[in-house]
Amino acid sequence: MVQAVQRAVQILRELASTGPRLGVTELADRLGVAKPTVHALLRTLEAEGLVVQDRDSSKYQLGPDLVQLGNAYLDTQELRTRSLTWADQLATRANEAVWVAVLTGDHVLVVHHAFRPEGAVQILEVGASIPWSTCALGKAIVAFLPAGERERLLAGKPAVLTGASVTDSGKLAGQLEEVRRTGYAIEDQESAIGDAGIASPVFDRSGEVVGAIGLVGPVERLLAEPARQELAVAVRETARNLSRDLGAPRGTVRMASP
Repeated sequence: MVQAVQRAVQILRELASTGPRLGVTELADRLGVAKPTVHALLRTLEAEGLVVQDRDSSKYQLGPDLVQLGNAYLDTQELRTRSLTWADQLATRANEAVWVAVLTGDHVLVVHHAFRPEGAVQILEVGASIPWSTCALGKAIVAFLPAGERERLLAGKPAVLTGASVTDSGKLAGQLEEVRRTGYAIEDQESAIGDAGIASPVFDRSGEVVGAIGLVGPVERLLAEPARQELAVAVRETARNLSRDLGAPRGTVRMASP
């Protein structure tokens, strides 16, 4: 590990998670690093366009060149590229918004968002990062990870975003077993009050889980019967087709009917 690079990344993460603007003293306190060191790192990041300094407050915020880096990542993300058509088809079939996500650490990162075909103005959620345990996408992915990785994530402290967020690791483990049995995961207002999700895992040519695709929308539309069963079938079929498009072997996952 190169310490200077590690600290520079920590600065970017602090600005992303607790910003939008932080001063040298604030960043030095958060990182436990001397102010001259933080100042030198900030000046370097500024020269590369990764942070910018506000003229009035002299505080720093994330810079525009990070957008180019983020877009470059999305452009080379095979799951996202392959999912475009499938996500649009699922959105049309279900008349709901569709998210595609990958696991990064203990969060899922939304790499594609197909808008609901009919509805009010919608906000593009590409780039959103959500704790894995609070969303259907995360549960769908983690359920099919190798046992060691799954246990490591279950051993971590569960995130709490709403009063419905599951904080008991035993209950989470039970939910993951159910996901493995049925092939789809459910979220009931665990990330945001009033919202729900239904998601299924996606596999690549090696047979490993690489992400998930799912529906996101109001709980009364997604989880009310019989719509829930019909939507679960649609999500699972789409995930299976997307997996095949990625080269996943047939029969990679055998799942029960919803």
